[in-house]
Amino acid sequence: MAGLVNNLLILFLVFQNSCLGYRSPLSVFKRYKDTTRPLSNECLGNNRPVIPLGLTDFALDIRMPGVTPKQSDTYLCMSLHLPVDEEAYVVDFKPHASMDTVHHMLLFGCNMPSSTENYWDCDEGTCTDKSNILYAWARNAPPTKLPSGVGFKVGGKTGSKYFVLQVHYGDISAFRDNHKDCSGVTLHLTHQKQPLIAGMYLMMSVNTVIPPGEKVVDADIACHYKRYPMHLFAYRVHTHRLGKVVSGYRVRDGQWTLIGRQSPQLPQAFYPVEQPVDVSFGDILAARCVFSGEGRMTETHIGGTASDEMCNFYIMYYMEAKHAVSYMTCTQNVNPEMFRNIPQEANIPISVKPDMIMMTHGHHEENKNAAKSSLLQQPKREEEEILDQDFHIEEAVDWPGINIKLGQVSGLALDPEYNLVLFHRGDHVWDENSFDSRFVYQQRGLGPIEQNTILVIDPSNAAVLHSTGKNLFYLPHGLSIDKDGYYWVTDVALHQVFKLGAHDKAPLLTLGMALQPGNDKNHFCQPTDVAVDPITGTIYVSDGYCNSRIVQFSPNGLFIMQWGEETSSGTPKSGQFLIPHSLALIPDFAQLCVADRGNGRIQCFRLETGEFTKEIKHKSFGRELFAVSYVPGGLLFAVNGKPYPGDLEPVQGFVMNFSTGEIIDTFVPVRKNFEMPHDIVASEDKTVYVGDAHARTVWKFVSSEKMEHRSVKKAGIEVQEIKVRAVRTSVWIPLSQTQRSSSLSRWQAGIEAETIVEARLKNNNPISSDALKKQEKQHLVQQANTGVSFVLITTLLIIPIVVLLAIAVFIWWRKTMVYGADADHKVDSGSGRILGRFRGKGTGGLNLGNFFASRKGYSRKGFDRLSTEGSDQEKDEDDGTDSEEEYSAPPPPPVTSSS
Repeated sequence: MAGLVNNLLILFLVFQNSCLGYRSPLSVFKRYKDTTRPLSNECLGNNRPVIPLGLTDFALDIRMPGVTPKQSDTYLCMSLHLPVDEEAYVVDFKPHASMDTVHHMLLFGCNMPSSTENYWDCDEGTCTDKSNILYAWARNAPPTKLPSGVGFKVGGKTGSKYFVLQVHYGDISAFRDNHKDCSGVTLHLTHQKQPLIAGMYLMMSVNTVIPPGEKVVDADIACHYKRYPMHLFAYRVHTHRLGKVVSGYRVRDGQWTLIGRQSPQLPQAFYPVEQPVDVSFGDILAARCVFSGEGRMTETHIGGTASDEMCNFYIMYYMEAKHAVSYMTCTQNVNPEMFRNIPQEANIPISVKPDMIMMTHGHHEENKNAAKSSLLQQPKREEEEILDQDFHIEEAVDWPGINIKLGQVSGLALDPEYNLVLFHRGDHVWDENSFDSRFVYQQRGLGPIEQNTILVIDPSNAAVLHSTGKNLFYLPHGLSIDKDGYYWVTDVALHQVFKLGAHDKAPLLTLGMALQPGNDKNHFCQPTDVAVDPITGTIYVSDGYCNSRIVQFSPNGLFIMQWGEETSSGTPKSGQFLIPHSLALIPDFAQLCVADRGNGRIQCFRLETGEFTKEIKHKSFGRELFAVSYVPGGLLFAVNGKPYPGDLEPVQGFVMNFSTGEIIDTFVPVRKNFEMPHDIVASEDKTVYVGDAHARTVWKFVSSEKMEHRSVKKAGIEVQEIKVRAVRTSVWIPLSQTQRSSSLSRWQAGIEAETIVEARLKNNNPISSDALKKQEKQHLVQQANTGVSFVLITTLLIIPIVVLLAIAVFIWWRKTMVYGADADHKVDSGSGRILGRFRGKGTGGLNLGNFFASRKGYSRKGFDRLSTEGSDQEKDEDDGTDSEEEYSAPPPPPVTSSS
């Protein structure tokens, strides 16, 4: 206990802030709202203080009550009283913020906040007593899952009674429209006693100085550990713009064991420790931050403003409950000499792709320019160059396709093993006879579909691995799969949503009333799609053809809230829908995107509140946009609908940057044409599947980057595919080291080599003929294109030769006619000169080849407000409708038609 008090005293003297305390971040969550403070009308959500999540669990939402900061680097705080007196444990959390508006958030636990106002300026402090940091968020960091049986103790006799949220608004240019901000975090708490108590160990430098222009500057921190054993399970790094890499280690008997290493320019999440690390009495905990002062004109100190820096390494741990300590800190370096032996990896910067730099945004032009400059100066590894190349999505022509008869393909998803799962309608068809004017299904006499409607497909060879869904559905529509592998499907005839196990014969959960359309909490009207939050299990349903809303349910199916309305006349407004047709959950940004089909656009909303965040709309979408899918890392994939008569926009697929909405690429099949692409799903490796309702098929697309550069690993073999394009031919070959050198020489002599990499064999296994055949098939399209170029070039070269030969023959014939036999010599002489000059000019061929500094002081500016976080946000200154799935119909209104 004395050690704990000493640590608090040190922090108090350094930062002059009694609010520096640390418990630990939480990690996964439930999102609801309390009513202990008035909320802005712009902050949608429940007005209930506590939402029961069962007999022992409840959710607590902690949000800013609709604030508008008036100046940059504003720190605002608000508090919320723990609504129970007895002991509880926080087992999950989820942030609700975007770095477009919020620089960072800190959540404290304490017994008395510094103010009783709805919110206040954090210059007044956060807590009047000691406080613990429960959670820290920055740079659109995603959530982190705590291990089972681990929780953060609050309430009771010894736990915190209040939560205090501190939000740092860095660059307030996003508030030019004076909108209200409701950023915050949702907690999932339980009364079940947890056997292991979580905590946070914070390591931070307080005396680092970064000289201007200095290329490399190290900040080292190290402390002896003198407590009961703790087990480390997650870590988080934090610097501002100048940080290149932060690494943390446990040092035991001179051996350095890595806890975690990450670039602070990536989302500052709590990343899991790859290999569990235990820390015992006598060990040393050490951390190093590597900075670069390039681009700065003055010294950079530790502080809380945009021009200052920070060096923080957070460690999340758990201990046995009887020995648990909620937080510990280290702000010194007990043994500078030991860092001579730090692993070399700690000194190697982690390169960040340019699009990730843009996604982190920023405060000042100086920071943005410096970031660009330092990025250009960093050498790239070969694999990074490959990843940074532009890619193009194109059909996988070697994919055999599904070889069984399908009905109308309505839904696609990928299961946790990345198998393709499709939802189809068997022998049932949605047409103009399916529903009456009140949307009641008219073909119940047909009974449910007798075929298996859910098929699990091997993504490599299209073989059917498993099938289910027989005698359950009438008109299948949407399909999604949650993180646990459960299927979530909608049936527009039944007006219901179902949860199914992969091998279950009956639904595990049913929402809606069978064959009864409606628009209340218990009814749907032709629901289209489902999205399930991978962290909380919260269910989102797009409802649908005859309703225009998104409905939110708890994991066990309890109605929470809804948002959306029917599109009025004129330009559709935010939150209005004309068939919300497809959902894509964006966990990286805690948003839900909706393919607003009839309005030809994508609308995105905050998960917990339904608050509108952005619209993505392009002329090339045409009048309808059917489906949308998201890939972690910031890519959106979508497909539009068949154009109306007179429209010019083709039916095609789109690849977009989620942050900017920019279209990166478009794609269509090469063997046939899209007829009605109804759903789309994409994987992290940019493999895309499109289900076509009219063509009754599934298309597979891959990126050309992947086709040309990926490693093919089969039977212990790793082969790098190489493309070398010469003037007269196109060949795909694996090159040895010797061949690479030879190829470079030939390139200088006139051959253009696009990519030169090395083919490596693992375990000395020969490359099989099947593997080589597959590689050849993967490049069929590229070879065909190259073949066209070859024919064109050859034709252009042959034409003048033929013309010259014709002239020569004509001259020979004329001279024979005029001079008789004597013409032979003269013709040989003349034609020899002509052809000789031609050959002479051609004989040359076609040449296509013609951070280390003194630590004299630091800036304390901003620490009274900032605690342990500073400015690392980079703010970018630039800131028909009827269904044709089964039949053709005229333009709006669409609700009488199908999909």
